[in-house]
Amino acid sequence: MTVPLTVVTDPAHGGRWTSLRAGDREWLWHRPAPERHRVRPGDAFVDAGGLEECLPTVRGVPDHGDAWSRPWERDGDTERVHGPRFTLMRTLRHTAEGAEADYTLRAEPGFRFVWAAHALLDLSTDALLSLPPGAPARLFPEAAPLLTGTWPAGAPWLTGRWPAPRGLRLDRLGPDDGTAVGAVVDTPSCCVHDGPDRLTFHLESTAQPLSIALWRNLGGFPAEAPYRSTGVEPMLGRVFGLADAGPADTARVPASGEVRWRLSLTDSCRCP
Repeated sequence: MTVPLTVVTDPAHGGRWTSLRAGDREWLWHRPAPERHRVRPGDAFVDAGGLEECLPTVRGVPDHGDAWSRPWERDGDTERVHGPRFTLMRTLRHTAEGAEADYTLRAEPGFRFVWAAHALLDLSTDALLSLPPGAPARLFPEAAPLLTGTWPAGAPWLTGRWPAPRGLRLDRLGPDDGTAVGAVVDTPSCCVHDGPDRLTFHLESTAQPLSIALWRNLGGFPAEAPYRSTGVEPMLGRVFGLADAGPADTARVPASGEVRWRLSLTDSCRCP
């Protein structure tokens, strides 16, 4: 039976999604970070959990993008943020199957960007991430100590296949082991299994690269005070950092000056 999904956002503080709830189940993970309410554009990223809108990059400069540190405006069901080179609009609504977020980005034609719905989820050690078996996946340099062999000098990523790119199993979380690994999988959908609960993310857009980014932090980050967090991040693009991206690795604004996409969330599994 479908359980309605409810979403709560905080436009005044970067448009962050502060709650994603299905019945009694809160899916979003949080951590105490009171300084999050005082950030300004250009500040270092403050990880309070929830779901952050990362644009035009995730890693790099500015860290986690230029939208999370800016106040958003709300007009009815639509929320918007004005960045240095873009305006991002988001309309959230409930559906019979869960919830949808429709996005519109306006910028100069040719503007290249990466966008991610940087969702940090509150998951047990038994949780399973279901993505299409064999889907192309990229691993990033923090995975080097967990792989056999030497990471090639200067390589921004290595490629493999889901669920174990280069032999590194990523679909099961398990207990804390002091590692933190990022990956980007070439698929528009991911289903999260955790006990009896399910949550599916599905991304749609025309003529833009669609992927699911993963951040499996099992107490390995940050080095000075590590904690556990799990990111499942629907993405336009195929890399975390805009600076590392080739021509096919980013979204691009067409001649119309506008890009549209939709993120759908359901409480049932729609993935293989």
